[in-house]
Amino acid sequence: MTAERTRLEKDSMGEMVVPESALYGASTQRAVLNFPISGYRFPRPFIRALGLIKWAAAQANHDLGLLDAHRAAFVVQAAEEVVEGKLDSQFPLDIFQTGSGTSTNTNANEVIANRAAQLAGKPIGSKDPVHPNDHVNIGQSSNDVIPSAIHVSAAEELKNRLVPALGQLADALQKKATEFWDVIKIGRTHLMDATPVRLGQEFSGYAQQVRYGRVRAEKALEVLRELALGGTAVGTGLNRHIQFPAKVMHHLHQRTGIEFYEAKDHFEAQGGKDAVVQASGELKTIATSLFKIANDIRLLGSGPRCGIGEIQLPATQPGSSIMPGKVNPVMCESMMMVCAQVFGNDTCITWAGANGNFELNVMMPVMAHALLESIRLLANTGEAFTEKCVAGIVANRERCQELVELSMAMVTSLVPKIAYDRAAEIA
Repeated sequence: MTAERTRLEKDSMGEMVVPESALYGASTQRAVLNFPISGYRFPRPFIRALGLIKWAAAQANHDLGLLDAHRAAFVVQAAEEVVEGKLDSQFPLDIFQTGSGTSTNTNANEVIANRAAQLAGKPIGSKDPVHPNDHVNIGQSSNDVIPSAIHVSAAEELKNRLVPALGQLADALQKKATEFWDVIKIGRTHLMDATPVRLGQEFSGYAQQVRYGRVRAEKALEVLRELALGGTAVGTGLNRHIQFPAKVMHHLHQRTGIEFYEAKDHFEAQGGKDAVVQASGELKTIATSLFKIANDIRLLGSGPRCGIGEIQLPATQPGSSIMPGKVNPVMCESMMMVCAQVFGNDTCITWAGANGNFELNVMMPVMAHALLESIRLLANTGEAFTEKCVAGIVANRERCQELVELSMAMVTSLVPKIAYDRAAEIA
């Protein structure tokens, strides 16, 4: 077996052996060795957001005369490759690392600088023509870049994935509400028979829950538009141009279609992560709604012959390795497990958000991981549940009518005429 070729790089702590083909440098390699914890990596949306921030920063610093056109062009081109996912293999760091995410910000700086060297026909590691700190990181600190990347990545995922997925699910449920409007069935409270309702009314309630969920996702996006970028190390804005944040926001808006804006108070934006906690809270509420809907639908379809059986769910796969013909409500179960994971992610984010110490939160990477996972899972389950469950639900009209006729709750309608006690005797 041939040993991997290496090169020697230097950082502020000295020399470090790095894989020859790696675009990252000494500082990133130290973090690779220091944090062999989980195997979890920052997801694609987060790396894209990092690339967007570095891309926008280079544009802004060129606009302000702090980065010459020659170097700016190389940084912009290299950062664009990060945005597009062409350099994802060069981001090897574990989520469970330095709590500020400094290792990952440094990783991005090194990758962009070394890719710029390649583009300029210079050796990797030469820091020529682009230096990772002096050029890629101008006007920035890990302490404002990483929280900004959390906001940018989550806002894009909310806008492009979760909001549309919830819209589609709400529409599918509303379509069923209309389709089932003439189906009368027994209502249930406390899991016991109650007065009749329309099957369409039940589904209209589900549709409205999801519509509210979409509004909640939009509220989460709204609180994430405020970015810490411009606060640098501790919130004072040391070493950045006064116009830098506004310039960066302009370029980010250009690329994402989202109107990001500079934090109203950089000490709040970097010392606390309340916006992330709030966004996660909205996701938890969405998950609560989806759990209720999925659980109701699986119970309404239970049996199908020896349970409630008022609706028939699409048969997606065999339900048992031993019982022939058994079909389970697997799409409901999948959604319910996603919701449970989102509840857990919210607990993690809440605790991590509470651990801001003085001028910096030091649990940001795990917050990024949990928030983006919640958005991704909710979007994916919303799409799958719409297509593979809701769209194919059929009302069992005969069963609905049968249960209405069997229910003693029908006597409730007699109460205005014969009074409660007499109706109870009849029941």
